Amino acid sequence: MRSREPEDHQENADRWVVSYADFITLLFAFFTVMYAVSRVDSGKLGEFVGSTRGAFGSNPSASARPIIAGIVPIPPTASGLRRDADRIIAAGGADAAVTVRQDPRGLVLSMSEDVLFDAGTAYVKTSSTASLAAVAAVLKKAQCDAAVEGHTDSLPISNARYASNWELSATRATNILARLVAEYGVSPARLSAAGYAEFRPVASNTNPEGRARNRRVDVVLLLAGTGAGGTR
Repeated sequence: MRSREPEDHQENADRWVVSYADFITLLFAFFTVMYAVSRVDSGKLGEFVGSTRGAFGSNPSASARPIIAGIVPIPPTASGLRRDADRIIAAGGADAAVTVRQDPRGLVLSMSEDVLFDAGTAYVKTSSTASLAAVAAVLKKAQCDAAVEGHTDSLPISNARYASNWELSATRATNILARLVAEYGVSPARLSAAGYAEFRPVASNTNPEGRARNRRVDVVLLLAGTGAGGTR
């Protein structure tokens, strides 16, 4: 009778292939799950958890919060947000009226006096609609705190309504903030307003061109964790 020992030996020798294949399959499944978890959408996860718990008769709003609370959105970077801001402002037709620059605190959206106000006043022009709508859209995209800052040139104010450039710049900043909240739906909890008069110029006050650049309102998207009074 022919011996079967060589065949049995061959079968035993190849059994490691089955174990190795099982290990590779489990490893693939593990990394697939890790990848899926790393890209979880907190909104969809909340809906899923709420609907699942609701189907089983529990309170979805109370029980889902601990799960969602552990998912923290990644804050925007200045470079990435600048690309978004340039795109949003251009799409809104406001690229000639709103300039974008970066400073140590984050991203600055700057609008000149002639876009927003008549000389010596703080009443917001109706023609500023496109500019303010574009700025509001960027603020909503960024989802970060922002400081609305009023600036003037160095020429003294000379009317009965404002005693100095401090009052004028602060009132302008406050009026722009109020317009962003009331008409464009920006969250007031994320905004602050301040007036700096002529003391934070971006150009020389010795010539008309420089003074025109200094008369502005800046909306500063605070990406660096500093407050409204951060150093420029």
